Amino acid sequence: MSAVSDRLPAFPWDKLEPYKKTAAAHPDGIVDLSVGTPVDPVPGHIQKALIAAADSPGYPTVWGTPELRDALTRWVEHRLGAREVTHRHVLPVVGSKELVAWLPTQLGLGPGDQVAFPRLAYPTYEVGARLARAEHVAYDDPTELDPSRLKLLWLNSPSNPTGRVLAKEELTRIVAWAREHGVLVLSDECYIELGWEADPVSVLHPDVNGGSYDGIVAVHSLSKRSNLAGYRAAFLAGDPAVLGPLLQIRKHGGMMTPAPTQAAVVAALGDDEHVRVQRERYAARRTALRDALLAHGFRIEHSEASLYLWATRDESCWDTVAHLADRGILVAPGDFYGPAGDRFVRVALTATDERVRAAAARLTA
Repeated sequence: MSAVSDRLPAFPWDKLEPYKKTAAAHPDGIVDLSVGTPVDPVPGHIQKALIAAADSPGYPTVWGTPELRDALTRWVEHRLGAREVTHRHVLPVVGSKELVAWLPTQLGLGPGDQVAFPRLAYPTYEVGARLARAEHVAYDDPTELDPSRLKLLWLNSPSNPTGRVLAKEELTRIVAWAREHGVLVLSDECYIELGWEADPVSVLHPDVNGGSYDGIVAVHSLSKRSNLAGYRAAFLAGDPAVLGPLLQIRKHGGMMTPAPTQAAVVAALGDDEHVRVQRERYAARRTALRDALLAHGFRIEHSEASLYLWATRDESCWDTVAHLADRGILVAPGDFYGPAGDRFVRVALTATDERVRAAAARLTA
């Protein structure tokens, strides 16, 4: 077991503990804008669906109920503009982090294979490569990579941590390049509902993929759009030639979304109103925090979408973390997401309205 853990980097969030203690000592309490975990209630109709399915003594299926697969296919077509999506094109997973961490292993990647991800990126992309003993490479433009050993290309739009959105033309170019070289594209689109100054587009849209799902899979999560992080609810959509074998592997591994969660996902994807309400909450918090950070002397880059503001004072990210912790505000250092982030911090919008107001007041005092 130590041989496996030795492949992994130190768990980054542990490094924040001293700063968390400093922020918690503020007379008015901590404002935690670091991890980005949802704080608002799970919508009532989703809770009711979960409760109604609570008497689930049997094993759930890995592929999910027919009702769940219907909900997934309908949503992918309705929300993302995908066409001719069938049950073969979708696969529920037990939260998107599990999928990201274990996908290279489940795809059979190993030594000599490469997994690529953006230079500023969610750390679990690298963890997944390390678990599989594959090589990992960070990119600015994936089409400049050597494709000879590249097996898996992660895209992330809107980006965590920067909030950058890839334009439709850029996605189209990357998908075409990957297909030309036989590289599987995994597009992490978990923040696609949260575009502020841009309208994110999925790789599943026919304008991007030319009406074919060959070689592309999109990853979607209900954690942020529906406040279901505690339910572990996510899914894949795309190439059946990829999802079919994954389904068989996950059956053997017992990677089953619990039956009550499956019922909750059906309820969540069948309703747009709660997503609109949650977007409005985040939009208001974003405006308050953005204005306060700018007034405090920060510069904000990208951040046109997602749940974060990518902010800098043009100093070491850890100096910025300490500066804000002294004011009772905890944020994530940019170097958690790669060396290129060492002068930025990621500020999450996931705090209550009252805590966001407190943070804004401290920054503008």
